[in-house]
Amino acid sequence: MAEQTINRDDRVRYTIESGVADVRLSRPDKMNALDDAMFEALVDVGVELAEDKSVRAVVLSGEGRAFCAGLDFGRFAEMKQGKQRPMTERPPLGPAKAIAQQAPYVWTYLPVPVIAAVHGVAFGGGMQIALGADIRIAHPDTQLSLMEMKWGLVPDMTGTQALAGLVRRDHAKELVYTGKVIRGEEAAQIGLVTRTSDDPYAAALELAREIASKNPYAVRQAKSLLEKSGRVPLEEGFAAEQTAIRSLIGSENQAEAVAANLEKRAPKFSDVE
Repeated sequence: MAEQTINRDDRVRYTIESGVADVRLSRPDKMNALDDAMFEALVDVGVELAEDKSVRAVVLSGEGRAFCAGLDFGRFAEMKQGKQRPMTERPPLGPAKAIAQQAPYVWTYLPVPVIAAVHGVAFGGGMQIALGADIRIAHPDTQLSLMEMKWGLVPDMTGTQALAGLVRRDHAKELVYTGKVIRGEEAAQIGLVTRTSDDPYAAALELAREIASKNPYAVRQAKSLLEKSGRVPLEEGFAAEQTAIRSLIGSENQAEAVAANLEKRAPKFSDVE
């Protein structure tokens, strides 16, 4: 049988309005489960948005009943038979070489903030996709789990590394060792998600629009600096702050921010060149 070609829009689609990219996992009949085409589409869309200078913030969500139910069940059937798929060859994305790691990491790699709106379930790889975002807003009843241990596996989509900066190490270990399912409210209490909302998508969109209204140069610099925090020596982090502030003070957009505040009006910022 000839290999089926799947259009990228059958897995991930997006629109851009007023600087906000609205990205949606679009496989609702399978609860946005991750197959080869979904992995490829996530990385392709993320890289495409990273190169778009008009984008100031991103909302990442899932269509239908769930954010993402994790790995497609077809993969588990293959594992039962002892099959192991060869790793798809792609150019490295920063430290991420395997495509399964690039799919969540691309949202960290984006130079602008990414807000994940998490509803329904975020299991396994789906949870790790959400961990790639800067901010996660979940419904109080959303079910979340790093479920790999249930299938005799470990989180291998950056999850073990991403958790360390979000939750206490003992919480991370309990989540990974057991594969336990927790709800949005508990996830917010331990730091796995940023906060809860009865309408995560609307809340994420509102936040993205607020961020998009700020100086895009300053927002990009802020994300870059915060991503360095705890990952580079303090001296390097301090130096990066000084480089960033020197590039901002007196710039066109920074002058506009000052003028707008003094004149008590909304600022009008230019896009990144």
